[in-house]
Amino acid sequence: MYELKKVFPHRRLAQFLSLLYILTLPLSITVSSVDNSTDNNQIAVYYHDNSEKLIALTFDDGPHYKYTEEILDILDEYNAKATFFVVGELAERYPELILRELAEGHEIGNHTWSHPKMKKLSSNQLTNELMRTEELLNEIADYRPKLFRPPEGSFGKSVENIAEQNDYTLILWTVDTRDWAHTPVDDIVKNVIDSTESGSIILCHDFIGRDSPTPDAIRKFIPALIDAGYKFVTVSELLSK
Repeated sequence: MYELKKVFPHRRLAQFLSLLYILTLPLSITVSSVDNSTDNNQIAVYYHDNSEKLIALTFDDGPHYKYTEEILDILDEYNAKATFFVVGELAERYPELILRELAEGHEIGNHTWSHPKMKKLSSNQLTNELMRTEELLNEIADYRPKLFRPPEGSFGKSVENIAEQNDYTLILWTVDTRDWAHTPVDDIVKNVIDSTESGSIILCHDFIGRDSPTPDAIRKFIPALIDAGYKFVTVSELLSK
């Protein structure tokens, strides 16, 4: 049984002086980021630092019959590669856009089948969302995605476990264009240019429900970032460096 010990006055003074000494020591804070390698122990990748000014442009929630085509045309104009996190039920509707993305050197990631609220899914439901999309992409293009971005970036331990069990790397982002909020084009451009650094992963969307600022925004910030020395690569290419 633990016994409470009486603290005598001189001991209290010693404890106070020790605490005062500790408080006067220089404070050293180490900020630890997610391991950016493809190590199996990592939880999610937000960026991948490198010395070559490589960055990754990503698009969620597509493909979209209008905006994805516009986006691909702009990417082709600047020879910029991107990663498209596709929704399975939309990929089923527009398989020709999936084939075009791959034919033009872009990468495809899994963004679930129906873009559900992640917190409402059981483990079996999430596994089904991933596998339906994976099987469809295999059927359309003999393609097996390796990257998974959970809808709205929402994930917890169960999502981590299922991603690991199915050999997916969780991919998030460091630069949010906020195109999903219908942010004005010039505000998106300024935010991206000001926030991007070597290793950044930039979040955009093919589809946001109504008139999209995304094509006009990328048409402005892609050449600006290229002029600043950045190179657009797929997420997998970024992680390989």
